[in-house]
Amino acid sequence: MENEEKSKPADTDDLTAEAVNTPSLSHRFKKHWGGFWHGFWRENRQFFLLLATIIFFKSAIADLSSISGASMQPTLLDGDKVWVNKLAYDVKIPFTEISLATTSDPSRGDIVIIDSKKAGKRLVKRIVGIPGDTIYMQNNALVINGEAANYEIISQEPNSVIILEELPNRSHQAQLSTNYISRSNRSYGPASVPEGQYFVLGDNRDNSADSRVYSFVPREEIIGRSNSVVFSLDSNNSYLPRGERFLSALD
Repeated sequence: MENEEKSKPADTDDLTAEAVNTPSLSHRFKKHWGGFWHGFWRENRQFFLLLATIIFFKSAIADLSSISGASMQPTLLDGDKVWVNKLAYDVKIPFTEISLATTSDPSRGDIVIIDSKKAGKRLVKRIVGIPGDTIYMQNNALVINGEAANYEIISQEPNSVIILEELPNRSHQAQLSTNYISRSNRSYGPASVPEGQYFVLGDNRDNSADSRVYSFVPREEIIGRSNSVVFSLDSNNSYLPRGERFLSALD
């Protein structure tokens, strides 16, 4: 009995030492997953750095925008992918509308990409009126600050006519329908463009929801300017490429 009692403290000491030297479950968990994430980052950090660079570039510098619909015909076609210069007017904090610096002001005739809150989607339109302009439209004929735009017929299509519209300091093609039923949007104004806002139209005047529907566009909603088509796929022809539109400049 005496020997048995003397052995108990030794057993207790052994258990205590074992408990001290055995890592806890939480410690083993942290060690395992810490090592896993460290190894995962070491193996994949170049990929994630590249991904972060691409996301930053697309958000703050330049991006591609898809054209869906006919509102900018004949300038832009359904299936076009256009280059968007996001530094054309402002340097903005990525993923925000906060401008850090102004690079230039949007000009009459620019094709712009708009993050329209009123439309609830992105729009691609042409700036027709800048702050301070008075815009008047009668049967699709524009008058800007009392000066009538000049028009020249380029070609006649089965259901439309392609015209050259000459705005002050800028000219471009536009499309008018010859059999469009609702012509209520062919007249507008006169209306003055407020400071910090812009009046935009689609080049396909009878098939475009633009400032005639959504009113003026605040500058902060303008994402960037497009000057070229990068590539184009024909949705009416099995999405085959339109080779003639690749890397083509926009008027």
